[in-house]
Amino acid sequence: MEYRTLGRSGCAVSALALGTMTFGAETDEAGAHEQLDLFVEAGGTLVDLADVYSAGAAEEITGRWLAARPADVRDRVVLATKGRFPMGEDPNALGTSRRHLRRALDDSLRRLGVDHVDLYQLHAWDPLTPLEETLRFLDDAVSAGKIGYPGLSNFTAWQVQKTVDLAEHRYLAVPVTLQPSYSLLVRDIEFEIVPACLHNGLGMLPWGPLGGGWLSGKYTRDQRPEGATRLGEDPGRGMEAYDRVGSRQRTWDVLEAVQDVAEARGVSMPQVALAWLVDRPAVTSVILGARTPTQLRDNLGVVDVTLEPEDLARLDAVSDPGRADYPYGDVGTEARSREPAGP
Repeated sequence: MEYRTLGRSGCAVSALALGTMTFGAETDEAGAHEQLDLFVEAGGTLVDLADVYSAGAAEEITGRWLAARPADVRDRVVLATKGRFPMGEDPNALGTSRRHLRRALDDSLRRLGVDHVDLYQLHAWDPLTPLEETLRFLDDAVSAGKIGYPGLSNFTAWQVQKTVDLAEHRYLAVPVTLQPSYSLLVRDIEFEIVPACLHNGLGMLPWGPLGGGWLSGKYTRDQRPEGATRLGEDPGRGMEAYDRVGSRQRTWDVLEAVQDVAEARGVSMPQVALAWLVDRPAVTSVILGARTPTQLRDNLGVVDVTLEPEDLARLDAVSDPGRADYPYGDVGTEARSREPAGP
């Protein structure tokens, strides 16, 4: 397992993180605990949670796992959780206001059975709460020892830049990470979000590295998904909905390339997709979201996979999302470029 610093912090984390969105929903407690054991045995340290995962159950399940493990195991785990989305019907039971985040953080700590988390992330931008209010709460929580570092999730590039600029200007705790959706099927973040992270020293924690299961090769063009898969249970689910993603020729071209590389290297399709992502610019740790221990074992096998330059070149080319001439194509890029003039 490789280790990297959590953005521009001094905290080291594993280059693979364990996501817990399935805990308490698609994965029962026994299966979740088995996944956690497998992850730490493989050298994994970063465990990513959120209060809304199974309405708090994911944090409770993880908390009981922590309580049942010896101190040397608990001490290796770097805990990350998130707050922002609704946790009740009250008008103040959501958002990034001081009122909501104070309660959300305290509730997360109680469910986890700990007195602090290493990374506390804003799960999304809140257009109603003044940003300074949010940042002052995070700074206070750092000072109180309840969180180690603040982080962001699902922010656009201008939101990242505004947040970092304001935090630095007010001498408040500056976010160290951003958690975006990123995979061979979702690359538009490379236009603005990745450069914003590189410019500000934020480490990225990509979620959805397998495109909601698409990059595992489980879905085909001639048969709609069925059975015990995410899209089999709900074909219209989220941004990975079958009709939305499957209607794009680029999807099938990417899957064909991933399959070809996997077969040529004698590895699985998920391992190819993860190997492509884990070394992308600004990436600190890739979040694995498995339903079963078997899936997690396969995902963790990526530590032994090295893609050849020709593999990377093919995957880059086939997954290129394309761009108009302006602002990201040749015309726009040329207008912003500059080389030192010679004599």
